[in-house]
This record gives sequence, C-alpha cells and structure tokens, in this order.
Amino acid sequence: MAGWPESWSENFYRLAASGWLPRSAFGPEPPRADQLPARTGPFKLEIVSHCWKYSHLLAYQLSSLVLNPPTRLSVQMTVFHCPEDQATVELLKFFSTQSASNVTWKWWPLDRSRLFRRGIGRNLAGLATEADWMWFSDCDQLFQHGCLDALAEVLEGRSDPLVFPTRVSCTPLLEQNDALLQAGSRPPGLVEIDPTRFEPVTHEKAVGALQIAHGDVVRQLGYCNSIPFYQRPVDRWKKTFEDRAFRWLIGSQGVPIDIPNLFRIEHIHKGRYESHAKSAWLRQMIRRLRTR
Repeated sequence: MAGWPESWSENFYRLAASGWLPRSAFGPEPPRADQLPARTGPFKLEIVSHCWKYSHLLAYQLSSLVLNPPTRLSVQMTVFHCPEDQATVELLKFFSTQSASNVTWKWWPLDRSRLFRRGIGRNLAGLATEADWMWFSDCDQLFQHGCLDALAEVLEGRSDPLVFPTRVSCTPLLEQNDALLQAGSRPPGLVEIDPTRFEPVTHEKAVGALQIAHGDVVRQLGYCNSIPFYQRPVDRWKKTFEDRAFRWLIGSQGVPIDIPNLFRIEHIHKGRYESHAKSAWLRQMIRRLRTR
C-alpha cells in the first residue's frame, strides 16, 4: 500500500492471497477453464527463467534444451538477466550460437532493481507472450529426454488455467565446491548431469518453478499485474511471495500432471543474495533442516 513500509505491504498481500480478503478487490475476474480454448498441438511453449549470479546452474538448463530438443512442441526460452552479471552475459552469448530443433532463445536484460523482483519479469513476459502455454521456471530446473514431449501429450485438449508437475528429481543440497556445480562454472559450454545423483521428490501444489499457465490467462492478467507492489523495483533479491498471489488472482492452485525427466539442482549457497555471513549461515541452516 502507498506509503506503507515494505514489510507491512508484503504481509498485507500475503494475508490477502491467503483468502482473507476478496480477490475482486485486487483485480479483474479471472477466466474459468470452461471459458478458455482447449489447445491442441503442436503447441507453442514459453519457458521463463531469471538468472542473477547463477550462470553455473543456467548452463545446465540451457544445455538440457540443446541436448534434448522437443519434437512435439516448440519452445521459446526466455531468460531475464542483468548486464552487470558478466558470467551470465558470457553464457548467453555462447548459447546464442547453439541451435536446437524447435527451440528459440530470447535474452531479456533488466536493470538489477527490476530483476530482483521476479514478478516484474514474469509479468512482462506474460503480457507479451504469443505462446499457448507459459512455464514459469527457475534456472536450476532441467528438461531432460522426453520431458517436454510428454508435457505436450498431457496438455492436448486441456483448458486449465494452471497445471503443475507433481514429480521432480532433485539432488541433495550441494556444497559450492561440488563437482556438478564446478562443471557449470567453467568457461561456457554444454554440460550434462549424472542422473544417478538425483532422487524423485513429489509436490502436492504448484510452487513457483512448477507453474505452467494457459497463455490466454497470462496475456489477460499478467503476473500480479493488478498489484503495483509486486511490480515495484527493489534494491536486493526479494523472496517470491508474489507466486501465491499469482495463483490467487488467476483463481487456480493448479491441476496436477505427471511428466517424466524433470530435474532440479538443489544447492546450499544462494548466489543471488548478498553474502552477509550471519544471514547466509542462517539461510543455509534452514535449507538443510527443511531438506532433512
């Protein structure tokens, strides 16, 4: 709210998105599934990621598309980044030279204050997309062999506002010196995972990187476009509380779907946050406890 401290506004919208306030007070009525066209293939899918000091993870995501190109849909891979992040700029320059069937690249630079609020980039991409479906992803997520083709099969004839994959294969929490992370930190190139290091994890709701939205929904509503607070630049990377608000505003918590070979690299060190020793140690301890 205008004039409120940041923390007050943040808590207010978190409370609102929990259902304590009527959704109609914060945006237009979202389209229902029976009001949306049931898409049939071949689909256009846009995948949206943000990258700030995570080039060693983004290398795996972009490599997964080059090494496992889809055959049953076309993908536009959109990456929001900041020109100040030189390692990511160099990585994107390398992948600009890599071609993959049915895959196109879109690098979208933002100044850091707009990049740090993930909802800003997602909103820009959603309002502008020409895709049938939009996958709001994170750059530590990989689309291995057959993953996206299976998605095309599952989405055939569907008109749900939002779906989410229930199964993701994840690594344990990796330390910064782990060989997998170090391989992604080398000069830009194609990198591949060892799938034996990953274990399946089941999700029961649409978390931030597992949201696949109907294109007509995001063209109409964006990503929290009707809440100015979530479109306000910030001076440091913000927790992504807007993800819950997005699902609230579009009127869906997501329909579960099952697709194979979706992977995620879990890691202790959060490069997107500033390295203040005490807060970094606390965040890492919390992540370890949650994993256990």
